[in-house]
Amino acid sequence: MADRLTGQDVDRRLVLLDDLLGRLERIPGATATMALDAVRALAEVYGEALARLMDQLEPPARDAAAADELIGHLLVLHAIHPQPVAERVARALEGIRSHLHEGDLRLAGITDGIARVELTGSGCSSSAGALDLAIRDAVLAAAPELRDVQPVRAPTARAPTLIPLSEVRRRPGAPAAGRPV
Repeated sequence: MADRLTGQDVDRRLVLLDDLLGRLERIPGATATMALDAVRALAEVYGEALARLMDQLEPPARDAAAADELIGHLLVLHAIHPQPVAERVARALEGIRSHLHEGDLRLAGITDGIARVELTGSGCSSSAGALDLAIRDAVLAAAPELRDVQPVRAPTARAPTLIPLSEVRRRPGAPAAGRPV
């Protein structure tokens, strides 16, 4: 069996592929168009092969394959991922939730390819940007078909201000209890 690619090898090849396809798209003429058509046809055939393979797998093996980062991305690319987007996003949020010291987060909804994640609780405002970025990265890694992730800050509940009973009973204009006249 041939040596397998490491995660870094795959990442480098994906960057190279993206660069090459971008350069091909900028080249005018029939040759570039034909090359891009060949890449599309090849991707469709590989997508169909991947779909047929996924159809042959039992649920535990299908879920394990879908959990692999590279395979999961390919399943999304070919619109054959076995788990719904909301389920994958919720799982990504669960992973982040375990690292939160205060507050909570939940998927508020997905509309037009944008996941809204509601954050509750108080925390350091300087770390809010880092948390937003971590949420965005985790959600887009789990559901790369999404266009964006928007954090929604839930209003924090404030403790009610207590008014001493002596103040409530005090007549207007009368001095407060314990204050000199």
